[in-house]
Parts: sequence; C-alpha cells; structure tokens
Amino acid sequence: MSIILHLVTYLALLIFIIAIVVRYLRIRNYPLNLRWEIYPIPHEGKRSIHGGSKMEESEYWTRNHKPDWIRELMFMIPEMVFIKGLFDHNRKLWYRSFPFHFGLYMTAAFACLLFVGSMLELAGVMITGPAASGLAVVLNKITGAVGTMGMVLTIIGGLGLLVMRLSDPDLKPYTNGSHVVNLLVIIATMALMFAALVTAPSHLAPMRAYLSDLVTLSLKAPIPDPLTGIAVAAASLLVAYIPLTHMSHFFVKWFTWHRIRWDDEPNVRGGRIEVMIQKALTYPVNWRANHIRGDGKKTWADVATGEIEK
Repeated sequence: MSIILHLVTYLALLIFIIAIVVRYLRIRNYPLNLRWEIYPIPHEGKRSIHGGSKMEESEYWTRNHKPDWIRELMFMIPEMVFIKGLFDHNRKLWYRSFPFHFGLYMTAAFACLLFVGSMLELAGVMITGPAASGLAVVLNKITGAVGTMGMVLTIIGGLGLLVMRLSDPDLKPYTNGSHVVNLLVIIATMALMFAALVTAPSHLAPMRAYLSDLVTLSLKAPIPDPLTGIAVAAASLLVAYIPLTHMSHFFVKWFTWHRIRWDDEPNVRGGRIEVMIQKALTYPVNWRANHIRGDGKKTWADVATGEIEK
C-alpha cells in the first residue's frame, strides 16, 4: 500500500510539472494581446510615482530602458500575498478570498517545512526525541503550527467563498460549476489533512520519513494509519489537479501583468511585436457585426486596410 501511495505522489508531481510547462508554452505562443498601456507602470522606476513613463522622452524607442525590478516587486508582492487589488476594490469578497489564498500559501509552506525537516534528518540531524537540538524542536513545532493554521484558514475562506458564490447576486452571474467543484475539492482535501494532523501530531515524523523516501526513491516509509494515507493521496491528487483548472492563475498572472497590463515594449521595425502583428493580420475574421462583416474568408489585414464590402 505504501508503494502505491508513493507512486501516486510521483505521478501527481509529474502531472503538475508537465501541466505548468505545457500551459506556459501554450500561453506564451498566443497571438499578441491588446495591451492596456495604462500608466504609471511600476517598472518605470521613480518616474512612475507621478504617473510618468519613458514616453515623456523624445524618440524613447531608440533608447534602451532597463525595468526597475525592485519597484515592480514592491507592487507584486502585496498583490500576490495580500491580494491588495481585491482589498481596494471589493472588500466584501476580500474577507473570504484572502484567508483562502493565504491559507493555501501556509499549507504550501507547511509542505516546504516538512521537506526541510526531512532533508535535515537525511543529513543526520534529529528533529524529535531526546537527542533533538533546540532549533530542531522549534522547527517541528513551527511546522505543525503553520500546517494547522494554513488548513483552517483555507477551509474557512473556502466555505466563505462557496457561500458567497452561491448566494451573492453580484457574484452568481460569474459563477459556474467549475468554481463550485474546485472549492469543494480544496475544502475536502484540507479537511482530510487537518483531521490527520490534529488526531496524531506525531505524524510529522513519519511524514518527514515519507518525503525522505520520495527523494531517495527507497519507498520504505510506512504510513502510520489509513486517515493519514488518505490525506496524503488527496493532497497529491490536488497538486496534480490545480494546474489543470483555472486555478493555474497562480502563475498565469505573470502574463496578465507583463504581457497585457505592463507591456510597453515599443513596436520597432523588424522587432518581435511587428512579427506578431503581421501574423495576426493573416487570421480570418468571423465577427459578423455590420462594421466588420466577417465571413471567415476576409482577414484582419482586409479589415485594417478598409478592403471590405460596405
């Protein structure tokens, strides 16, 4: 049974990696997006404070402008960690969404702490028992506390989001079956993990041994009880499931920011953008509005040059 569980975890991690790579490459090769071009853009540096941009310079496209990654991170980190945009524009939804997402971050941190502990044990450091050092004991306690708090926050936030999606008249039009299923899957998985963690906190040691086995490919560590085994299987399947759904926005947001909201790369002759525009102009037009009258045969080049029937 332990070997089967190990194989499930390996397969889940493989699916996770492949799904992210495939989706990243697919999105990266999408046609050129319509850019927002709304200023200020964080990577403009100090000039972004007053809403400025490199477009204030004459012939700015002839100069090499280096983005200010520090200011960009100063914007991105509060948005990623605290969902600042939602806090500013939809406080009611933020009260549900923030604990849900922050709980997921803490649960991921719990897995990372377990992994760190397992690597320390492989190196001969005792995490528990009479021979454990003070720092190792602290690591063990922090791991359990982070995991417990992360799972509880995720469950609370997930239930809040579920109720709001099903009852709020403003949100219901934007809710479909996949949103409900995704929330139910995450809530159920977190509930199983929480039950396994609180019923036997000493399971942290076997879980570290389980992760050590995954790294060393030994497949020997037994799962202490059926509940923990089910929780591990559910967590593994969740890892494989997330990048296959719209929850993959945890990395897709990079494209939203850097290829739509903040993309201010100039369109120079022979450049990347010109090539993408030329390709986009060859696409057929199916839009049947009166001012376009697409029939699937005309191209966007025909539309752009006015070569369509009136």
